[in-house]
Amino acid sequence: MIRVVLPAHLKNLAHVSGEVRLEVTGPQAGPVTQRLVLDTLEARYPMLLGTIRDRRSGRRRAFIRFYACEEDLSNDSPDAPLPERVVTGDEPYIILGAMAGG
Repeated sequence: MIRVVLPAHLKNLAHVSGEVRLEVTGPQAGPVTQRLVLDTLEARYPMLLGTIRDRRSGRRRAFIRFYACEEDLSNDSPDAPLPERVVTGDEPYIILGAMAGG
């Protein structure tokens, strides 16, 4: 069970409160990756399609960041395995809306 924390504006869009819990399994019991988590999240909440990743390219939106286990995963490969503590549900996978300006 993967625990996903969404920013407030995406929680409102998806009509959820608190963490989202996703049952995620890799193909042929392969590793759980950011791509797999996001694919599962968007399948369960189709209103989020295009808000986290570009629909055509699948690339992360500019002002969206990904964190887990106190690490910034935003620039990691979407196919890199997530930390084991996220896969076991001990730590959440955090999607954060970044801010810019000064």
